[in-house]
Amino acid sequence: MVNIGTIQLPDFPLLLAPMEDVSDPPFRAVCKANGADLMYTEFISSEGLIRDAAKSVQKLDIFEYERPIGIQLFGSDVETMGECAHIATRANPDLIDINYGCPVKNVACRGAGAALLQDIPKMVRMTESVVKATHLPVTVKTRLGWDESTKNIGEVAERLQDIGIKALTIHGRTRVQMYKGEADWTLIGRIKENPRIQIPIFGNGDIDSPEKALEYKNRYGVDGVMIGRASIGHPWIFNEIKHFVKTGQHLSPPTISDRVAVCRQHLDFSIRWKGEIVGLFEMRRHYANYFKGLPDFKPYRMRLVTTDSYSGVSAILDEIAETYDIALIA
Repeated sequence: MVNIGTIQLPDFPLLLAPMEDVSDPPFRAVCKANGADLMYTEFISSEGLIRDAAKSVQKLDIFEYERPIGIQLFGSDVETMGECAHIATRANPDLIDINYGCPVKNVACRGAGAALLQDIPKMVRMTESVVKATHLPVTVKTRLGWDESTKNIGEVAERLQDIGIKALTIHGRTRVQMYKGEADWTLIGRIKENPRIQIPIFGNGDIDSPEKALEYKNRYGVDGVMIGRASIGHPWIFNEIKHFVKTGQHLSPPTISDRVAVCRQHLDFSIRWKGEIVGLFEMRRHYANYFKGLPDFKPYRMRLVTTDSYSGVSAILDEIAETYDIALIA
């Protein structure tokens, strides 16, 4: 078992990464159903939550079936982050996570996310403020460092553990790298090997297959892995990894009917959560991912993203299942 404070996770847990405009409750629902062990909300601005901004407040929505679930926060002000943690605690998640890894300009260039990797003392003060503001376990997600010359994750891991965080997720790139190049897990492995480190260490970056998950588990000794982009349109990846780690065998890939069924579940939850108009609109970003690789799919995608009724979209999904299943049989 892997423990984050009082939270018990299975051996080698699989975490769903917090992704802006992706890991909302509808997406989390299909990932949980397909094997995700621990999930997080989209990252929430501390300033937005303090101002009671509608978008930030809605991201606090969590559901019992999602547990264990963490609320992820980001911000640039130490006191505001503490206040924000207190507000987030009232939403009754299982843990609070701090984002020190987001590399995008409108976050990092405003002194939040990965920007804190340039000011470790402030990162420590901010983390301590959050730890003191909540009774829940506090975890952190970060990167190797700001750039190649400042890979300070070793210092970060020790100092944040010392002030009370209960787990650390490390993305194997610097902020300057953004999402380019190959993630370097060497330093992640060194953190895990450090005898001073007693909290769980989760690795993140480029886990896109069962083989890679098992290879990195064995090579770097991490307690678990966090999966982000590889789960978009393919929530089956969690169960695929679990099955491969346990048996060394691959699960059969999802059929077209499987893809349609999960896409429809995702759509149904999106509409229940946000209503038909907004639910249909926000689902449009997912169709291409669910049906990636299907030949001559563009006309179907265009119809899916321009149809403005649930019944219309549902009929198109039925047509996709029938058309491509027949084509595969033929």
